[in-house]
Amino acid sequence: MADTDRLIDVQLDDSGLPAPTPEIEQERRVAIFDLLEENMFGLVGREGQAVPDGPYMLDLSIADRRLVFDVHTKSGDKAGEFHLSLTPFRQVIKDYFQICESYFDAVKRLPPSQIEAIDMGRRGIHNEGSSVILERLEGKVNTDMATARRLFTLICVLHFKG
Repeated sequence: MADTDRLIDVQLDDSGLPAPTPEIEQERRVAIFDLLEENMFGLVGREGQAVPDGPYMLDLSIADRRLVFDVHTKSGDKAGEFHLSLTPFRQVIKDYFQICESYFDAVKRLPPSQIEAIDMGRRGIHNEGSSVILERLEGKVNTDMATARRLFTLICVLHFKG
């Protein structure tokens, strides 16, 4: 992986979404911080096209029920844009929100052993969503599981309905 195959900035377009809960806002901040600290994000050229060198800045949004990755170079030049159908993400995001709700409730009232069991389930669903991202980005972006996990968290933030 080249030092240029990484993200240096991530912005979420959450306009039109309800204000996040403190838990959702914390998940967002941690995911962006962790993502910028360490990530692998290299654009893949299509049909012989050259790919602008990174590092990259990513604007992530949802438009017309599609996930939009709008990628720019460090200097602000357009590096690429691609849209992914949200259909493959729907069920795993729904499951993830349900288990997160259970986890946040458990933290307030259950013993550590039960919290740990719920957290293991939460991580499993999170890994499933991350695998969907890896699959959907194939041929567009070279990335790794750790980066996909953080991107999945941000995609969930964009789905938060209040």
